[in-house]
This record gives sequence, structure tokens and C-alpha cells, in this order.
Amino acid sequence: MSWQKNILRVDLSAGTTSIEPLNMEWAEQYLGSRGLATRYLWEEMDPAADPMGPDNVLIFATGPLTGTMASTSGRYTVVTKGPLTGAIAASNSGGKFGAELKYAGYDLLIITGRSPAPVYLDIRDDDVRVLPADEIWGKSVWQADEWIHKKTQDPLTKVAAIGVSGEQGVRFACVVNDLHRAAGRSGVGAVMGSKNLKAIAARGTVGVQEDNAKAFMEVVRTVNEEMNRSSARRGLMRYGTHAMLDSMQEFGGLPTENFRKVSFDGASRINHEAVTVKNRNGHRNLVRNAACFGCTIGCGRLARIDPEHFSVRDRPEYWGTSGGLEYETTFAFGPVVRVDDLDALTFAGFMMNEHGMDPISFGVTLAAAMELYEIGAITREQTDGIDLSFGSAEALVVMSEKTGKQEGFGRELGLGSRLLCEKYGHPELAMVAKGQEFAGYDGRAMQGMGLGYATSNRGACHLRHDTFEQDMADPGTGGKAEAARTSQDFVAMVDSTGLCLFTTGVWGYEHFSRMISAICPGDWDEERLRSTGERIWNLERLFNLSAGLTSADDTLPPRMLKDPVPGGFGNGNVVELGVLIPEYYELRGWDSGGVPTAGKLGELGIRFDRGEPDSGTSAEESRETADAPATAHETPATQDPPPPQGVLQKIARALGFR
Repeated sequence: MSWQKNILRVDLSAGTTSIEPLNMEWAEQYLGSRGLATRYLWEEMDPAADPMGPDNVLIFATGPLTGTMASTSGRYTVVTKGPLTGAIAASNSGGKFGAELKYAGYDLLIITGRSPAPVYLDIRDDDVRVLPADEIWGKSVWQADEWIHKKTQDPLTKVAAIGVSGEQGVRFACVVNDLHRAAGRSGVGAVMGSKNLKAIAARGTVGVQEDNAKAFMEVVRTVNEEMNRSSARRGLMRYGTHAMLDSMQEFGGLPTENFRKVSFDGASRINHEAVTVKNRNGHRNLVRNAACFGCTIGCGRLARIDPEHFSVRDRPEYWGTSGGLEYETTFAFGPVVRVDDLDALTFAGFMMNEHGMDPISFGVTLAAAMELYEIGAITREQTDGIDLSFGSAEALVVMSEKTGKQEGFGRELGLGSRLLCEKYGHPELAMVAKGQEFAGYDGRAMQGMGLGYATSNRGACHLRHDTFEQDMADPGTGGKAEAARTSQDFVAMVDSTGLCLFTTGVWGYEHFSRMISAICPGDWDEERLRSTGERIWNLERLFNLSAGLTSADDTLPPRMLKDPVPGGFGNGNVVELGVLIPEYYELRGWDSGGVPTAGKLGELGIRFDRGEPDSGTSAEESRETADAPATAHETPATQDPPPPQGVLQKIARALGFR
């Protein structure tokens, strides 16, 4: 089997490490990576804990297919409570770090407590050390990576690190591994920084054991042949995701000017063709494509900035290559802030990699700041003298670096859209769900996407569901709730295998069933995989309910609910959450308040085992609260106070669990 059956536990408060056996019953129920880490998080911490406090738990998790011969097997997930949303965070990354952690012998790395001084972890199979990181605290991701490699004198060591943004609590700080791959969303890097943990270095020689390697190799060979023949793979290899820019421009769902528009007149200057054309200096932006560990797709991009560009002139340290533009980075640095300077976009991407920040959240936060600037809520004096108008390439370049280094107005941008807009008196301008910024798709043009944003357990996300086909065929609401529900469960399962979601352009349940059944004990048929994904989704929902979220958080800002989309396929539409949410809850087997019912939890085998509920509210009162329907799926003028700590225990008791 390809579970390592080991957990590495690190208590940073005590400075101790230990190895313990994996709970195989949970592995059989939640598979691995995202799912298994969620089960451990549920057990390890109170969901009501402060995400930036020592009681939050940080888990790095591999899947049963991580590090195997399966295509795209380099994935790992960081699971914790996110500071951007106050909800569960499960941020997935590729590169090579995940496979190396698996090769060191671990399914999960569970980090608790807070170190009294900056440290990094050095993992070499069962030799695990908590070491001082004073020399790299305050340094960038790239500097920390270089220092650790010099320290270890081992080029095969893989490093996951945070920048100053993570150290100083930027709400959308991420964990960067292998220099330009990232566990990017929800602020997992800020949690790592709150624990005074600068980096994790991993070097493994244990490898993975497969009980029937020959059978597994044959399955992998056949499914990879299907992958290699597919046009989807060839398209991703040639263009990456960048080609989505033209698709969304033509469709009329390309968020522009902080989601006020859905098309961008500068799109052709920053699209997938523009990066291949030499400019007047003879410079070509795109260097080549790139692949993560074990990947047969190679959708990644490596790019180089024109040395004559204002962003890097006289700064030769940025004349090399780093991660290039993909669709989400292009959207976040281009249309949503109305910038069409290709090298400025690329520089902002370099800053995200070097300093460890989520490009989607940064770009949408900058767009919100630009709209605040436009209406006079923010002044030029407050922005360090920078003109923060839409279309300013200088503002994009300067603010991406200032935010990464947490200097000047960059500290304000580090709050994220929701807190920034609340601070300056216009919360309605934050394009977020549960506090997390929208991706590069306008939910009014794509009803399924809008519903997916609203119901995603980690806040707005385009990778927690897949309704693209339905959305691009029909602008209405029909079938969108069912498509969102079923795809959410499917994605939860895929994320838990240790493989990349981009394989699903070719592979479905049948392919994953064959691979997992060949490497894990038992029969992992389609029905079992479906229920595994659904179980994961529901447990994430329970975590969020216990953290204080309610059905009122399954909503979108007024712009999405009241301002008709201006043009495109969905012209004149708003997101019809009033129609979609009740249907979605019913399909999920949840009550009208978005709480999973006793029947649904029993069907999935989810049990409450947190002990006795706290005092203060009766079971009947909890039930009444849980059953209260969502009155309006709009951003409330004032947020209701969070439920008392332990509310989920009360709900559990009300549902009949003891």
C-alpha cells in the first residue's frame, strides 16, 4: 500500500518531535491529503480557536498516490484554520516538496504550538530537527531557500518556506515550495509565520512501498496513455491555463475593474500569444513550460522580464527566470486592475513567488484599493505618493513589492479585501466570499460559479467545484446546484489522492478507482470514492459551523446580487442565490439553515466525539438556531456575532448524537 502509515508530529512550543502510527480507520474513510488532514484537524483543535494563535494546528499532508508512478503525483495539501476567512483552509501545491516529504516516510506532518524564537524544520527520514532560523527570519522565500541549501549541502533537499509577508501576518500569505510553486490560498503562510516557523526542509530516502507494483504499473500505463492522447493535455502543455483569458473575454465573464465590467480592451496585449512574441527590444517573455514532480502535462510556465523594463532596470537580481503567467495571475494583475503591461504583470508574479503571497487575493485586493482611491476614500498621501488609479502599471509593480515586504501602504493591502474595505468604510467593494477573493470568473455570467463561490468551504474558489461546462452552455440556474454539489465532492476526492486536479480534464471516477484500488487495500469503486468526497465536504462544513460560520456566510457581495452583468453571455443577470441556495441545501441533505442533518451524517458515518457540550444553550435552542432559514443571501450591513464556543457540540446533541 502507498500509505506510509506514519505521522510526524512537531510541538513547536516544546521544541520536540515524535513519530506515531497513522490512524488507518480514518485513512480508509478520508483517503489522504486534504481529506485525511481535515479529519485530523477536526480531532486536534477547537475550530473556534484564533487562526493566528498557538492553538491553531498546521498540517502538511500527502496522499496515497503522492510520490508514486501516477502522473502529477507531486501534490500535497496544507490544512489549517485560515486567517483570511476564519474558515477551514486547505491549500494545495505541486512541485517536488510533497513527494520528498512522502519519501521521508510520512503521510502527514502535524505542527502544533508556537516556537519562542524563529526556527525551521529539517526532516531527513526519521532524523527530524527543530533548528534556529534567526539568520533567515526577515528574508525572502528565495533567500531562505538558498541559505538552507547551502546549510545542508544537499541539492536534493526540497524546501517550503514563507517570506516576510507570512512572518508579519499578511492575511493571504502563502507557503512557497521549490521557489515558485505554492500552497497559495487562505493565508496558510500567515499561520506558519504565527508559529515562528520559517521553513521546512525535507529529504527522503525511504521511498514508497507498493504491495503489487506490477499491477499498479499496468494501471498507470493504461491511464497515462489516455492522458497522453488527449487534446486537453496537449493544450495545457502548450498554453498552460493562460489561454483561458481569451475564452473568458469572448464569453463575457472576464472580471475587469474590480468586477464592474466583464471584458478588457487590453486582453490581447497580455494573452497566451503575447508572451511568445518578441518586443521591440527583442525580448520574449515566455522561456518554456515546466512540470511538477511526476507530471506528464507540464502546464507550468517559466518567464523572464525584459531587463529594460522599468520594474527591473538596474536590478539584475530579477533578470533570471521564475514562474510565468497563468490565467489566474494574468487576471489578477491585468484585467481586474486594468493593467496591460506584460512585464509589469510578470514582475508582480515574481513578487508573489519571492515574498510568498496569493496572487488572486493580492490582485483583487489591489483592485478594491483602486476603486476606493477612485471614489476618494483613499488619498494619494495614504498610498505613499503612488497614483492608485486603475490601469497604473507603476501601482501594480510598486504595491506588489511593498505588500511583500510589508512597507508603507503595502501593510494596508496585506489586510485583504474585506478588512481593507471595512477599514475605509466601503465593505460592499470587497469582491469576496467568506472573506476570500474571487478568482477570474464573474459569477453573474456563470451561475454555477457564483454558487460555488458562495458555498465553498474555504471561501471563494474556482477549484472547489467544476460547473464550467454547464455555465458556458446555459446562463440560467437550471441544474447548477446539482452540478456544484457533485463536482465539489469529486474535487474533494481528487485533492485527497495526491494527484493534480488538472488530470480531470481526461480522468474521471473510473480512472481514480483503478489506480487507488491497485495501490490501497480493498475495492475503491466509484460509489466509495463518491461517498469519500461527500464525507470530506461535510466534515469541512461541520468545522466551519463550529468555527462560527452560518448560512449567512454562504453569500456574495451586493455587486454580484444586485448589479446586472454588463454584457456577455449572461448579459443582465445577477447571481440567483435565492433560488440556488435552498436547492443546493436540499440536494446536500442539509436543513434550511445549511446544517447537515442527522440522516446525512449517519449515512456518511460521521460521528461527533468531542465530549460533552458546553453549558449555556439547550439542545432545543441549538436546534432552533440550526433550523433558522437564511433570510437573505446578501452581505449583511453588520455581521451577526459568532455562535458561542462549542455550538457544534450542541447541534450534535440536538441531532441525537451523544
